[in-house]
Amino acid sequence: MSASEKNVRISVIIPTLNAAAILENCLASVVRQSYPREQIEIILADAHSTDCTREIAKKFGAIILDDNGKNMEEGKRLALRHATGEVIVFLDADNEVTHADYFSLAVEALAKNPQALGLEAYYLPSPKMSSFCAYLTARLHISDPICWLMSSNPKLVARDGEIERWVLPDGTYSYPLGANGFFYRLADLQSVAANEKFQDTHVAMFLMKNGKREWLRLHGRGVHHYYIQTLWKFVQKRRRATVHFLRVQKEMPVNWMKEKPPVPLWLAAVYCVTFFGPLWHTLRGIFRDGDARWLWHLLASPASVLGNAWGVLTYKRRGQDKKLIAELQVKQELKK
Repeated sequence: MSASEKNVRISVIIPTLNAAAILENCLASVVRQSYPREQIEIILADAHSTDCTREIAKKFGAIILDDNGKNMEEGKRLALRHATGEVIVFLDADNEVTHADYFSLAVEALAKNPQALGLEAYYLPSPKMSSFCAYLTARLHISDPICWLMSSNPKLVARDGEIERWVLPDGTYSYPLGANGFFYRLADLQSVAANEKFQDTHVAMFLMKNGKREWLRLHGRGVHHYYIQTLWKFVQKRRRATVHFLRVQKEMPVNWMKEKPPVPLWLAAVYCVTFFGPLWHTLRGIFRDGDARWLWHLLASPASVLGNAWGVLTYKRRGQDKKLIAELQVKQELKK
């Protein structure tokens, strides 16, 4: 890594709400980075946590902002307006950076590939996650069977050492890109006014439509994503995610799932409750990967429909309640 690359300032943005059970694990992985610590600022957009989230953040030298918004995206916009880094990393409290050289290699990769819109993390399994969590994150990568079905398969363009270059097939933008360990250049975010209209999967899509079709990955590196540990909590999490999604849609009706997905929403939902579709992908996944965790796909598929339908009903009943998202929060934790 060159001296000039080591001088690039990094802003790590993390939205939080009562995240004490998982936040220390996340922040410890940030401060373990081999990248110069004085060049990393950590900014929490905290939605008035009532546990010890803020005390944990202060221990790691984080800047804490009061997030008074109705959803996480408003918190990210708030943090982005205060960020001083040339490179922005979006983490969630349920993330753990997998390798100490991730930040260094990411900055180097962005410097070598100015044509890329950013750098995406691989979601790797961890002993701290249940087999169900590992299926959702490491196998699906997109932590929901419905979204997984509606996502186009990215294509590997080239590999230069550990740096991989990826694109979507021509004619589609149907891929939720931009969260959980994703690196952007601040200049690129400013080019699409992200500090005013940030929504994680929208920004990458705007940049692609502006001509930056490629993004990067680092082979075998990224984050452990402790999305959720059990099937029931997954149903609850999908309920909350659906309410959040519908609120964001009301404010900004941009949706990657309408950008020519391989499967329409209604068909993805039908697939999830047929048993035969999930069984096919379960067997294919087991034979291809040699990983029995694919068996969770049989249960997660109908659970996704249940959680999302529950979310739609909840939104229709209480969608305007400002406290709703906080009330629907599902406690996340690491495997004991």
